Amino acid sequence: MERGFFVTGTDTGVGKSVASAWLLHRWDGNYWKPVQSGAGSEESDTAFVQRLSGLPAERFHPPAYTLALPRSPHEAANHEGITIRMDHLKLPNAAPRPWVVEGAGGIMVPLNENHLMLDLMVQLELPIILVARTTLGTINHTLLSLAALRSRNLTIAGVILNGVPDHENRRAITHYGQVAILADIPLLQPLERTQLLRSG
Repeated sequence: MERGFFVTGTDTGVGKSVASAWLLHRWDGNYWKPVQSGAGSEESDTAFVQRLSGLPAERFHPPAYTLALPRSPHEAANHEGITIRMDHLKLPNAAPRPWVVEGAGGIMVPLNENHLMLDLMVQLELPIILVARTTLGTINHTLLSLAALRSRNLTIAGVILNGVPDHENRRAITHYGQVAILADIPLLQPLERTQLLRSG
């Protein structure tokens, strides 16, 4: 945990930002989302995670790329006439606290013509925390995601399940995925800091 973790998901919208806020509060860490797309249409993930975690603004570092279009990073960047460069995706200089680095979308999301989000995980050399839904379909998506991570010899710290608890899906992911479940974050309504910090 000295350097921190890279938080990815089995898909977009699975709760990576919620899990990141949960982790940040417990570790008193720094947060960085290297690539933010969809910045022109809603609250950014950085702002959302800061609000939900309650940590001070100096812990939150701006993305290397902030893209307006709510699409895959490579497409959003192309729309603005730019190319996401891997040499621009380096951990910011900050106080020595554990990092929570949040990816965009899922593991195989393209960043540019030659690189996927998976390549960024390899480059940053952080252990991976995979966020998954609890609902129907999650076993397949989670096992495929774990296989993709292992194909590049990445260290998998574990899985965070986000949603209405499902004991059988949880057991199957643990058994067939040979992976630890780090936390179970229930469906929080309303999604507020006090509720999040009591969960897991």
